[in-house]
Amino acid sequence: MPGTVLLLAASPVGKGCLVDAASVLPVLAAVSPAVLSGTDTANVVELADPLEPQAVLTRLRAAATAPGPLTMFVTGQLQLDRRQRLPHLALARTTPSTVRYTAFPWHWITEELRLRAPGTTELLVDLHADAETWEYLATSPLTAGTGVGLYGRVAPPPPRRTVASPAYMKALATILRSGLRPELPLLHQQSLARIEAESGPSGIVLAAPARIPVVPDPHAAITAAAQAGRHDEAAALAARWAQEAARTWGVASEQALHWAEVRADLAMLAGDPVGSCRTWLAIAGHRLDAGQPCDAPAVESAVDRAHHQWGQIRDSARAVELGAALAELRLRVPGRRRGALDHVQRHLSRLQAGV
Repeated sequence: MPGTVLLLAASPVGKGCLVDAASVLPVLAAVSPAVLSGTDTANVVELADPLEPQAVLTRLRAAATAPGPLTMFVTGQLQLDRRQRLPHLALARTTPSTVRYTAFPWHWITEELRLRAPGTTELLVDLHADAETWEYLATSPLTAGTGVGLYGRVAPPPPRRTVASPAYMKALATILRSGLRPELPLLHQQSLARIEAESGPSGIVLAAPARIPVVPDPHAAITAAAQAGRHDEAAALAARWAQEAARTWGVASEQALHWAEVRADLAMLAGDPVGSCRTWLAIAGHRLDAGQPCDAPAVESAVDRAHHQWGQIRDSARAVELGAALAELRLRVPGRRRGALDHVQRHLSRLQAGV
């Protein structure tokens, strides 16, 4: 089965830039897609210095839902948003004061990859952190979620007025240009050895092989059914696990909400925006009722996803019904995208007027 490769290199324009991320893309582009992916053939998607977080999310979501293995190469710099102090991948327009709105939240990567079958996803990173983020990572290590292999390094900020080079990713790409693709743990060690021989310690080393469960994995079976177009079968399996989780831990438990999120994603994949939107709205409501803050990542994500799916609904009556609930929720959860509430209210008014 063909693989998918996502090449993402991002860093701010101007004096806030810590690393020349895009300089690695020509080196990676010189490697054949099959070697990048480790499969016979592969589709390659390249994002060079993207401007908008939503554009990155769209490409990531498409890659995450593609069948076959997924390999991601991510180069750039990490910064914390000032409100929640969570790591973000800085994009071209990112400044320290606009991280929340102009950078890509790292936890979005984990969320988008969570439905993939364990062992089918590898994430290779070469990241630099500013001083604040470097201190944060000392106690809160970077992760990519269960079942995702994560390899690479996070380097400390370079000296003032210096732009660093993505040395780890360039070393990795140089090795791959030979046409050989070692197993990722070995490729990772070879890349580290190259840069440490030239410039000393690498920073924080990331080496987390994908954890593949030994007991039958329901996610793998559900994902396989959905990717094969057996949407009813996938939905039935997810509903069964959702009922079991609700019965065991309660409908507002993280276990039950996880399976609700799976069901919402499956509805999206099946082309059912009404069902997906309705489920995301319910998830957001459960989280808020449980006392989670309105700017908690899981709450914002649920409302944003409900908003996106609402925009895909073509049945005016259903759109009006769910739009009213979404507008009420947006009053409590404005989210990261400026004008999200205004967008809902304007579109809802047009629907109600029959325009």
